[in-house]
Amino acid sequence: MATVPHGFNIDAPRWDQSTFMGRLKHFLNITDPRTVLVPEQELDRAKALVEACRTGQVPPGSSLEQLLYAKKLYDSAFHPDSGEKMNLFGRMSFQVPGGMALTGCMLQFYRTVPAVVFWQWVNQSFNAFVNYTNRNAASPISLKQIGVAYVTATGTALATAMGLNLCTKRAPPLLARWVPFVAVAAANCINIPMMRQQEIINGVTVTDQNNNELGHSRRAAVKGIAQVVVSRITMAAPGMIILPIIMERLEKYPFMQQIRVLHGPLQVLLSGGFLLLMVPAACALFPQRCSLALSNLEVELRDSIVTKHGDKVPYVYFNKGL
Repeated sequence: MATVPHGFNIDAPRWDQSTFMGRLKHFLNITDPRTVLVPEQELDRAKALVEACRTGQVPPGSSLEQLLYAKKLYDSAFHPDSGEKMNLFGRMSFQVPGGMALTGCMLQFYRTVPAVVFWQWVNQSFNAFVNYTNRNAASPISLKQIGVAYVTATGTALATAMGLNLCTKRAPPLLARWVPFVAVAAANCINIPMMRQQEIINGVTVTDQNNNELGHSRRAAVKGIAQVVVSRITMAAPGMIILPIIMERLEKYPFMQQIRVLHGPLQVLLSGGFLLLMVPAACALFPQRCSLALSNLEVELRDSIVTKHGDKVPYVYFNKGL
């Protein structure tokens, strides 16, 4: 086992976060679905070890591998802003098992309106939970706002799905299979901004390169949320676009027509295969620690920063959430 190097900083990224490949390796590490199975007690021990390392009190006998694994568990289960343990179902590491089940069912049960309504409702309920869990925790949101966001996003998904379902009755079968993706994409454009509306209203905390707080910016919030929307749609796109093409062709074979009962489980498994790669890849599209040029900030905030720091702060930084 490797020894802990002198001056080891447990919060320093293991991979270069300014590159897509560096971010991809980072998110492959912390969205590992196997961490969902780690007991709560082990997660708490990992947090204690990370916090001890931050204060320079590394327990005697600790190896570098132990510290890196503890940081992996910490990043997968605890919120980066508040340090609080996230609910299991809202963690990004649960996106593969949770997302594969929902995606497979939405793609399988798309022919009837009741099935479309039910699975879109279940999916948007899951998405709302994930969006709330992975918000910028520095911007609290009330129960009323959560309820409005949930109802609005779910209504958008259902209206889109049912409307397109009716429009594609006489269209080629493949178009009907793509209806769930369009509904999911449309709902993401509503669900995420609504669930994180407080960030848009009050702004998110922005800092300098050394994490010194500079103020709150609404423009930074808009940029971060827009990037999250793009990431979430990208996460779902390959599986929900390519898988219907695969199933459309497979279902023409006689052997597939004899095992219709297995079409659902097959789509769930194939969806899982897509998500294993797409969850970390979509999260890696943009840096977690987002930046915004000083010139793009609100006038009042920009003037305040220039007055206090002159031209020493060309960019501000903030957590965009996931």
